[in-house]
Order: sequence, then structure tokens, then C-alpha cells
Amino acid sequence: MYTNCFVGLEKYNIEKIKRPLSLRGICCVIRQTAAQEAILHASGSGLSSPSKDYCVLYNPYWKELPSTLENATSLSLMNLTATPLCSLSEIPPGGLKNQAVVVQWGPCHFLEKARVAQAGGAEALLVANDSVVFPPSGNRSEFPDMKILIAFINHRDFKDMDQTLGSNISVRVYSPARPNFDYTMVVIFVIAVFTVALGGYWSGQIELENMKVVTETEDTEMKKQKEDYLTFSPLTVVIFVVICCVMMVLLYFFYKWLVYVMIAIFCIASAMSLYNCLAALIRRTPCGRCAIACRGKTIEVRLIFLSALCMAVAVVWAVFRNENRWAWILQDILGIAFCLNLIKTLKLPNFKSCVVLLGLLLLYDVFFVFITPFITKNGESIMVELAAGPFGNTEKNDGNFVEATAQPSAPHEKLPVVIRVPKLTYFSVMRVCFQPVSILGFGDIIVPGLLIAYCRRFDVQTGSSSIYYISSTIAYAVGMILTFVVLVLMKKGQPALLYLVPCTLITASVVAWRRKEMKKFWDGSSYQMMNYSASEENPVTTDDRIAQQ
Repeated sequence: MYTNCFVGLEKYNIEKIKRPLSLRGICCVIRQTAAQEAILHASGSGLSSPSKDYCVLYNPYWKELPSTLENATSLSLMNLTATPLCSLSEIPPGGLKNQAVVVQWGPCHFLEKARVAQAGGAEALLVANDSVVFPPSGNRSEFPDMKILIAFINHRDFKDMDQTLGSNISVRVYSPARPNFDYTMVVIFVIAVFTVALGGYWSGQIELENMKVVTETEDTEMKKQKEDYLTFSPLTVVIFVVICCVMMVLLYFFYKWLVYVMIAIFCIASAMSLYNCLAALIRRTPCGRCAIACRGKTIEVRLIFLSALCMAVAVVWAVFRNENRWAWILQDILGIAFCLNLIKTLKLPNFKSCVVLLGLLLLYDVFFVFITPFITKNGESIMVELAAGPFGNTEKNDGNFVEATAQPSAPHEKLPVVIRVPKLTYFSVMRVCFQPVSILGFGDIIVPGLLIAYCRRFDVQTGSSSIYYISSTIAYAVGMILTFVVLVLMKKGQPALLYLVPCTLITASVVAWRRKEMKKFWDGSSYQMMNYSASEENPVTTDDRIAQQ
């Protein structure tokens, strides 16, 4: 299973994010990477020569760029991709004064190349890479006098520039101003709270309907069997978390193969989930109920078309999953349906199971975010590695950074365990760069959602006017707001469960304690069962029936 763990900003194709990995997709807050897109405006020689824009990646904390093309300095572009540029002896005889130098990645670290280029008089260093665009990072404190711009460019873009504009090229680099308000956080917040609230309420309605048809005999046994099949006991929770840890390690070592397994599983599971969600709505509509008889069973025609539609959505996403402009819409639709279906289907039987599940997953997220950097060879957390891909990071070798070997397969595949909302601002960047997006891990919805669903079912069982459900939903919303606040203020990755777990568990505990129902709430549905009077309108609990007798 894979741990889904972060809410925050993602740069597509870099994604140095702490994203969770697993079918259940547990949850965290992705740190804001220092990498930022900029536009490289290239033009050929002569007044009528063509010009073209390309996307580059730079570190805004190392070098500030002008926000408009007019304020950007024009530099002549020099192609040194055939030279390592790792020593001063490799500087061309004419020097590099007022040049933007293009070099290949490796064999030395790009900061070494930048130091050599600056010594030769260059104003900018563009690092071309054949496979993945890396965020500019490294121990810059060892290069305190570094003042030139360091940016990464895709090698295919550089080849296109050379073929389109010729050999005599001038470039200007600028970074359009970013908006002060990030509306995507509001969208992510609305999606999260809506999905959790709807999933919890739906779970309670299923519980209510099940209880209305239960009799005191065989139907009760059938209901118990159904609950056992869908219920996570404390022991099941522990086994589940162990499986998640094992799956995390397997993904870390065998990512380039297992990522396709995860994509296939997501397609199947999300298509089934989308069908379950939409079928529940369609069955309530009175029109189009013609059915086909097959082997003694009847199948509604509209449900056949619905199943075909859901499969088509999953297949289209699978085929075009790397299409940045619109594939995120399908992934979000499938992801929301996936989360809703799990929240309303899986059942935690009591508050004890909720505490065990959320507590263990909190420790699980903290370990894989904060502890694993001390274990891994390159000092990155396993979640970061899985989010960016094992080949998407630099590696350390005896204290020196070297290029990570590009993998022959799955170089750009990402685990589909997040809700994505692209930023539709600074459109000039959008025309040439990958879209920056805000992401929300499925686990940030599913794991707290299981607790909220239990609160809703407990309200149904005890007739407590949805007090547990409403309070826990509000607590989840507060936890999400706190997560965003920490992300904005600290700009450093924080496991979201670090805030969501205390907010939801403490709130539910306080409500149970104030209502003097902690024992019932802790033991859950095994403590008392709901029975109905003959009118099936006024619920009567087992305790109330004994008192009446």
C-alpha cells in the first residue's frame, strides 16, 4: 500500500514532495520545493529573426529574476555541452564574458560548473538534462561568492532552440510575479471537507437502512456477518499498517515496475468506486428502469451504460494520465469517488479501533518523513524518493553530488494517490512550463474520514442528533486549516496527520466525555444495538428497552 501524505505545492516533473503511496493512500503535507519555473526567451540574430519561449527551472532563493521580459538582461548563448566545464582549463580561450553558458549534467556537480563559468565571466549557467528536470539544490554554502543565475533546461528544448533559431542566439530569463493568494488551497479544502462529510453521512445512512430491516433472528446474524466482512478490528488495523510499511519499502526499491501495478489497481478500484457512487444516485431516479433478464436475474439497462461510462473514464485517464492540461480532472473525479466509496464501505467498529488506526498511521507518517532521511543513502526521506521517483533526485557519493542514473523505464510516472488542482495564474508561464499544482493525498481524506464515518454511525445507533458527526467534521476542517497555515508559515514538509489526528480524536473524545458516553463510544456497536418499534420511526436502544421492561 502506499502512503499518501501531503498537502501542498507541487512542481510537475520535479515533485520533490512528500507524497504518500498506497492503495489507501495515507497522508502528509508536501513541502514547498525551492524550485520555481521561469521563462527563457530566446531569439536569433537580426531584426526579423524568430523568437521562442522555453521553460527553465531555477532556485529563487539563490538568484532573483526580473518579473517582466522588458527588465531582463539580454545575454549571448554559448553551447558548451561538449565540455564538462569542471575546471578552469576548460574555459574557451575567448572567455565567457556576458554569456549564458549551456552545459550537460555531470560529471561534476553543477555548482562546480557554475563556479568555473563565473570565473570565466559568464552571467548564467543553463544545465541541460536528457531525462528529468531536477530542482536546483545542493550545499550552496560552500560557494558563498556564487552570483550567476543557475537554471535547468530540458535538453530537448535546447536542441529545438538550436534547430529553430540557429547558432547565434541571445536569451533573456524572467519569472512572472506570482499571485498573493493561492486559491487552490481553498479548492483543496472544499474538496477534502465535502468528501469527508459526504462519506461519513453516507456511511450513517447505510447503517440506518441496515438497522431498519434487522429483525431479532436470522437477519441479525446476517448483519453481523456483513459487519465482520467490512470491519477493521484493532488486530486488522495493526496488520494493515505493517502491510503499508512493507509496501512502502517495496515501492522504494522496485518503483519502476510497481508504479504500473499501482496505476492498474487505481484504475480498477476507482472505476468500481465511481460506479458505486453514481449507481446510488441513479437508482433513486424513477425514469429509465427498463431491464434485461439474464439467467434468472434482471439487469437495468441504465446500469449497464453506467458501468461502461465508468470504465471508459478510467481507461481514458490511464491512456492520457500524463496530459497536464485536463487529465487532472479525471484523476480528481476518480479519486473523490475512490475516497467516498472506501469511507462509506469500510467500518471501524469502535473508537478503540479508530485510536489504534490513526495513532499508528501518525507514527508511520512521521517515521517515513522525518526518520528515514537518517537511514537512506542519499539523505532523502523515502516519501520524497517515491514522490519524485527514485531516479528524480541527485545522489551523494563520498560527500560529492553526482547525477543519478536515469532509469530506462517509468521515468515520468507518478503514483496516482492525490487530488490535483492546477494553478491557473501567471498564464505566460503556463504557456511554456509545466503547470504547478496543489495536491491533496487520498489518505488525508480516507483515514480521518473513517473516524468521521464511525461518529456518524454512532449517532445513528444512539439517536444523538448527529452531534459526534458534526463536531468531528468541524474538527477535520480545523485540522486542514492548521495544516495549510503551517505549510505557508514554515514552508517545510509536515505530516498532515500530525494535525488531523489530534484535532479529530480529541474532539470526539471531549464530546463523548461531556455526554457521559465514553464507555459506549469506546466499545462501539458491540456495546449496544438499535431496535425499532413497530412504527420504525422512533429508535429504541437495548438499554432503553430493558429499562421499559
